[in-house]
Formats: sequence, structure tokens, C-alpha cells
Amino acid sequence: MTSSSPRRRARRLAATLVATTIGMLGLAACGDSDGTAKEGGGDHGKISVQYSWIKNEEFAGEFYAEEKGYYADAGFSEVVGISGPDTGVAKLLSGTVQVAISDAASIGAAIANEDAPLKIIGATFQKNPFTILSLKDGGNIEEPADLKGKKIGVQDSNASVFEAILKANGIDKSEVEVVPVDFDPTPLMEGTVDGFMAYLTNEALTVELAGNEVTNLPYADNGVPYVAETFSVTDQYLAENRELLKDFLIAEIKGWTEVFKNSNADTVSLITKYYNKAASDNAEGLEKVFGALDPKKTEMGLDAQKLLISTEETEENGLFTISDELKKQTMASLEAAGWKLGADDLFDTSILDEIYAESPELKDYLP
Repeated sequence: MTSSSPRRRARRLAATLVATTIGMLGLAACGDSDGTAKEGGGDHGKISVQYSWIKNEEFAGEFYAEEKGYYADAGFSEVVGISGPDTGVAKLLSGTVQVAISDAASIGAAIANEDAPLKIIGATFQKNPFTILSLKDGGNIEEPADLKGKKIGVQDSNASVFEAILKANGIDKSEVEVVPVDFDPTPLMEGTVDGFMAYLTNEALTVELAGNEVTNLPYADNGVPYVAETFSVTDQYLAENRELLKDFLIAEIKGWTEVFKNSNADTVSLITKYYNKAASDNAEGLEKVFGALDPKKTEMGLDAQKLLISTEETEENGLFTISDELKKQTMASLEAAGWKLGADDLFDTSILDEIYAESPELKDYLP
């Protein structure tokens, strides 16, 4: 990815923060009210999508796709979003879900280690959000070498991702003490661990908002730049359901376009609605365990992830696209982590190519 005009991109993204009713007038309230035809016109029935995390801002585009009727327009009777944490690998292979929002390390590891028949067909995050989070007055892990001799809290579902940064930087597992943790960063703040596997858009903000000065070791800047929040499917499902997946991705593009064209305030309200419903529906889910969303943190998370989603390449090529250069970077990251694959082993972005060739107007996602 190039970085020749980050200020221009930042200015365009900042405009989303002040988007108001004017910016929304051009968008349909729901269904076919904007006069556009259904994209596929098919009857795709019900599908299930595994989310990588809880129903927070990471899935704002999915919430808009549901709320605005884009899934229905695409021919789906229901799109069931299943809360994580979960890489989705096992559920894809078992047929429990049809699509998983995962990451290149988890999918790549499954293909390399288990010959899993999986493909990534698009990626929401052009830059992965993983980080090793530490306290400035604690572990203060500023570079990969600082991991040696430290206690690092790692969640079960992130084990392969943590392994990637160790391998990419020539650090043996024996040089780091891995401490099993959940996703609550309290162990870091209490000093039980020196570092904590986190998202720049989530736990890193939680710890900072609690009044701590933090240090981040971002994966993307330390040998592991790869795509994340990937739309992943099995090879068989891709071969047998191309039109369905095409209609699904069109609905997703429209949903995420809403995130950029609506105000943060409106998006936070929508996220809160879906989060609260998840908490109400599942007493044992993390939405219920974590309690109410913090609107301030949710808005900060939205702003942070927009910078991971929108790049000069997506401005030119469209949301979810993965350029040849980004594929090379991803494959190099996985190889450095010990998983050698060809780009064609991991990616099939031909459906997105078709979508944008037929409907280039969908590339225009920024206000």
C-alpha cells in the first residue's frame, strides 16, 4: 500500500464525522425505496455468517446491510450474524456457517497446516489491527525483541496469530511465557501479564480510556502486515454459490458505504441497538458479560477502523478489494510466520472483480 497522501485520505475520512442529513438523503431508508433493482433477484434463503468478535463497531457495515434492507434486496430471507470470538475455520469446514469474517493468518494457517479447502474472497480491513498491548510504566513492549522473557496474555482464538509475530521475528516460543486470558484486558492493568494480545481498535482503547499510558506493538508494522476481517468460505461453497456470494458482497459493500456516509452518532446508535439485542438474546455471550457499550469508545473505534478499511487502493478499486501488492505483502507475512502458500491458495477475489466491472458506481463509498 502506498502512503503518498495520508493527509488527503485523513481529510476525506474526517468528513465522515460531520456527515449529517444532507449526506444521508441520497441513501435509501430501506428495501427498494431508492428505486434500484435487486442485484441478483434470486431467492437465496437463509445463510449464517460467523463474526470474529462481539457485535460492536467491527460489524457496523453488516448492521447497516440488515437495517437498510440490502440483504433482503439481494435475495436473502435471513442473514444470521453469529457473535465471536471465533476464527470461523472449524464452522466453515463443518458447514455450520457459510461465511466467516476471519483473518489471513487464521485462514492461512488452516490451509498450510491442515490443507483446509478455504478461500478469502474479500477483506474489510486492508491493514490488520492486531497489536501486543502493554503499559508504558509496565512491560513497555516497543519492539519484537522486548517480547523475550515477558508474560503475554493470549486468547485461545488468537493463538495462531500470536505465533505469527513470534515466527516473523525469529523468536522461539520458549522465550515467551504465554498466559491464557479472555478478552478483558484487566490482567494487563493489574500487572498479571506484561503484554496483552489486543486490537488497536478495541482493547487498546479500553486500557487508554481507563487512564493508562499505553505502548503498542502493531503487527502490521512489525513483520506481519496482512488483511483482516476477511470474508472467508470453503472452496466447495465458492464453486457452487458464486451468484449468492456475489449478491452477498454487494449487500456488504452497500452496508459499509453507509458507515462512511452516515454520521458517527447515527452509526453508534445502530451498533448499540444490535449489541443490546445480542446481550438480551444470549445471557452467556460476551455482549452480556461485558455490559453496556461505551459510546465514546465505540466512536473512537469507528474512527480507528476507518483508517484500516479505507486506503488509496480501496478509493481506486473499491471496498474489500485486495490488490496484487497487498496479496504479496500478506503472503510474505505468512511465510515469515512459517506458513508458505501461493496467493492462489489463499485468495479468490474474482467475484469482487466482477462486481466492480459491472457496477463501478459501487466504488464510490466516501462522502
